[in-house]
Amino acid sequence: MSIEGPIRIDPAAAVGELARIGQKLVAGARVLGAIDSDRVHYGATPREEVWREGKVALYRFVGERAPTAAVPVLIVYAMVNRPYMVDLQEDRSLVRNLLAQGEDVYILDWGYPDRSDRFTTLDDLIAGTLRRAVDALRARHGVEAINLLGVCQGGAFSLCFAALFPERVRNLVTMVTPVDFHTPDNMLSHWTRDLDIDLFVDTLGNVPGDLMNWCYLSLKPFRLNQQKYLGLIDILDNQAEVENFLRMEKWIFDSPDQIGEVFRKFIREFYQGNRLVTGGLAIDGREVSLRDVTMPVLNIFAEQDHLVPPSSSRALKGLVGTRDYTEIAFPGGHIGIYVSGRSQREVPPAIHHWLAKRSG
Repeated sequence: MSIEGPIRIDPAAAVGELARIGQKLVAGARVLGAIDSDRVHYGATPREEVWREGKVALYRFVGERAPTAAVPVLIVYAMVNRPYMVDLQEDRSLVRNLLAQGEDVYILDWGYPDRSDRFTTLDDLIAGTLRRAVDALRARHGVEAINLLGVCQGGAFSLCFAALFPERVRNLVTMVTPVDFHTPDNMLSHWTRDLDIDLFVDTLGNVPGDLMNWCYLSLKPFRLNQQKYLGLIDILDNQAEVENFLRMEKWIFDSPDQIGEVFRKFIREFYQGNRLVTGGLAIDGREVSLRDVTMPVLNIFAEQDHLVPPSSSRALKGLVGTRDYTEIAFPGGHIGIYVSGRSQREVPPAIHHWLAKRSG
């Protein structure tokens, strides 16, 4: 592609733009100096710890009114980021809006693994820790089965759990959850397909969170490493917007290390082997078949998701054993489905109304 003729710049417009940027930077210095780091908190809703196993904790969120739902909802988040994305701030909180609908919401926090967790396995987490957390919640509420809401990698964990222990899951909700890891538009899968995962884990042990983070940022290098910081200039004179930006940055870079053995099996069996589709995945000596997911399933995905392509999530429809399957596509990206204004208005009510029809 060639450009014919000289590029013309309006001197007056250029000077005006430089002056505008200068004013923004001056205002930004005042705004940043006025921000109290204690005010920029992460996680808007009060919560109480109700169960713990080592670093893993089960929390119950406390809403402004008592829940009306008879069956509690357990959110199972991914291990690659911290779970407060679902409760980032008051006006961007899936949790807060589910509570407002009358749901009784819990979340499983995987904590920050360290070297003492190096040889914990995926089987330990799904058939052990997650099962015991679910059993603690069942006992707490006196119910045979709970509602499970899995997010991203946590959604893949939840699918495995629901297939192995269907009697413990009344309804299953998956959000931006990868199912078919070999769709043509899955860039992460292409990156990891030929990775020598044994050499990788045997060399690193636990996988540093910073390494994982930079891999994700490299998927959209211009947008995530440059463009958003240039866009920051436009909001530097707005303290509320700057605080919102800082909350998001905090979450993005708050990346726990990945447990070595969990990472090994997840890459080998899911990304490389695509076992949720092809079969052959074993957890704790038992084969995981999505045909054993017989409870109602609500599958929610984002139409512009660059981490979990919609085609990867849509594959669930043809694999589960249930006849009660619903899927909802929302405009936006992998994170926007939790924090955009439209998602706040539409996603929690959609989940609540779907659950209400199936939870008695």
